[in-house]
Amino acid sequence: MKNNNFIIKASNQMERLPTQFFSTLVEKVNGFIASGYDVINLGQGNPDLPTPSHIVQSLQNAALDPINHKYPPFTGKTELKEAICTWYRTEYGVTLDPEKEVAILFGTKTGLVEISQIVLNPGDIALVPDPGYPDYWSGIAIAGAEMVPMPLNYSNGFFPDFSKITPSQCEHAKLMFLNYPSNPTGACATSSFFDEAIGFAEKNNIVIAHDFAYGAIGFDGHRPISFLSRPGAKDVGIEFYTLSKTYNMAGWRVGFALGNHELIQLINQFQDHYFVSLFGGIQAAAITALTSSQECVSNLVNTYELRRNALFEELQKLGWSAPLPKGSFFAWLPIPKGYTSSEFADTLLEKSKVVVAPGIGFGKHGEGYVRLGLLAEVERIREAVQRISKLLIF
Repeated sequence: MKNNNFIIKASNQMERLPTQFFSTLVEKVNGFIASGYDVINLGQGNPDLPTPSHIVQSLQNAALDPINHKYPPFTGKTELKEAICTWYRTEYGVTLDPEKEVAILFGTKTGLVEISQIVLNPGDIALVPDPGYPDYWSGIAIAGAEMVPMPLNYSNGFFPDFSKITPSQCEHAKLMFLNYPSNPTGACATSSFFDEAIGFAEKNNIVIAHDFAYGAIGFDGHRPISFLSRPGAKDVGIEFYTLSKTYNMAGWRVGFALGNHELIQLINQFQDHYFVSLFGGIQAAAITALTSSQECVSNLVNTYELRRNALFEELQKLGWSAPLPKGSFFAWLPIPKGYTSSEFADTLLEKSKVVVAPGIGFGKHGEGYVRLGLLAEVERIREAVQRISKLLIF
């Protein structure tokens, strides 16, 4: 007989987790697609181009090697960590110790959630960019810590103003997230900004977690700079990098954390209780990606720049004025008066069958904007704006 008194109650930790705002958006989009509509989806951050063939071939070969059918080393293959260090030195001029300053991650999303659990206690404060990547919030919630937003405004170049953080907040803050090139704003950091952030963190004993997911994608000849390239960066923080955007390997889940050796040791210690590193074949493919010709990366950045330029040509025709992104594969577009960001996104989906992400999904200060991804062919991006123009909103 079934016991009707049996109740499963989620832990307080589960209750603290924020709602996944974009799952609702995905459901709406899938509903229109299932109904047979031709939807142009520019609302997600999922690369639309395939992984380069030489990387795929490397995985195919490695999958046949019996050594990769065993458990890999807990902290990842030494060869991969060495390849990461060589690549970082070549690309960003940063010298790293492969055994002490590199942690292999199941994608950087995992690491960005883990870092809060590693350094925060209940009652501690984490400083987060607003607007910013929502998964920063998840780890903070799991840790039972408090989140304090750092507004990113156009008037300040989409950089946080550290002078606006109160003495009490500085005292209780233990972690600060930064992200440049920025998702969703497309802004890129300057050396002087990173230097200011490092000085602020050092003064207040705050760990910096820099999300460098879009580090390869800069436009108009601009090359995004690594946080770790600045003096004192390793003393106060770490940088997260992913192969998802650089090599179109989003589904492969390969990322790494780099920098402060104490934080790296803590990440490895934490992960020992969850994982036995990545499948060896994927690590082999990651080594191939990092050590082979980087022409595929240059071609990818050129593709995104062509798409960005096409988008802004169409926006100009429409009279839709917006800041030109310097990096990432996103455009951050102010919405017309009379709408909230969610209302405007719903209008575009329902009437134009064009998907954009409402800015409120990235934080309170994202209201008034929508995020558009450069993740469709040039012709489809042009068509998306042309469809919007028929609404006669602008």
